[in-house]
Amino acid sequence: MASSARSHLRHALLALCLGATLSAAPPASADNLPEVQRLIRQGQYTQALEKVDAYLATRPKDAQGRFLKGIILTELNRPNDAILLFTKLTEDYPELPEPYNNLAVLYAQQKQYDRARTALEMAIRTHPSYAIAYENLGDVYAKLASQAYDKALQLDSSNAAAQNKLALIRDLVSTPGKPGARPPSVASAPAAASPVPAAAPSTPAKAPVATVVAATPGAATTTPPTTAAPATAPAAAPASTTAPAPEALDPAAQEVAKTLAAWAAAWSRKDVKAYLSFYAPGFDTPRGMSRKAWEQEREERISRPSWIKVSYDTPRITVEGNRATVRFRQHYRASNFKSSSTKTMVFTKSGNNWLILSEDSR
Repeated sequence: MASSARSHLRHALLALCLGATLSAAPPASADNLPEVQRLIRQGQYTQALEKVDAYLATRPKDAQGRFLKGIILTELNRPNDAILLFTKLTEDYPELPEPYNNLAVLYAQQKQYDRARTALEMAIRTHPSYAIAYENLGDVYAKLASQAYDKALQLDSSNAAAQNKLALIRDLVSTPGKPGARPPSVASAPAAASPVPAAAPSTPAKAPVATVVAATPGAATTTPPTTAAPATAPAAAPASTTAPAPEALDPAAQEVAKTLAAWAAAWSRKDVKAYLSFYAPGFDTPRGMSRKAWEQEREERISRPSWIKVSYDTPRITVEGNRATVRFRQHYRASNFKSSSTKTMVFTKSGNNWLILSEDSR
């Protein structure tokens, strides 16, 4: 987020280029998107939506087109539809940081700062060098701190320390940028690619740039993911750990790592339906429970806290045929509980997917 955008959580413009995505479409599939971007740039959002819907009718999984549609929905003041779209993008492409960042922007618009924080932490976990997400996260923490100090003063209006801290926070988030400063436009934004750590191909593709207005904290990433070769590096390790380089894992292990990242992301979002979809029909439920009873118990536990954050240290993955064993240190944080445990999960290959067959925590 540009410093000028911090003032009173105003709208901001941002053009950012990235160089990798998981979209399997060839580069030529993006040929019809420049017209959509032109319409966005001109503020013709209804026409842009018609164009991108026509584009997605033949390429429903295209990450770039879906990302642009999310931006258009945001501009058409349809935040709930945009949230659903970006959430689905995080499920389909859990290693891309941009959809998480845009989710945070939309949640912040709705003053759901805990959800905004969780989304930004996922963006950072996916892409530890994603500077925008760090800055946005700082602003979200500032808003959360402001709310906490406000509450402290409601309970004790004579609390001088809270008054001073609140004044400092408000001064921090209202610092204006340089007078007349404007972020880059499409014409002036560079089209050079910035490789995503541990995911970009050796020769990053150039990303088309679309500039739109997005609500703070920080501008939503306005460059749609490019249509480069699939990137399959694991992306869920927290920023404090070092994820294994792509060449350290064979293709099957990379698929398992990606599934593990998506599973943790769904749990952190409290998306029960997506979370349960990662478990195989033959999953070994604990204590001999029926599958229905176990699912009901998991739904109740996931729904109970107001927020959840699941992270883990770099996993050790062993693949033998259609089975994979994954060992890692899991860190669970929630509004009502926190714990760390050593976890072992067994995955089984089902068609093109890896599903959880058993899990054990100690």
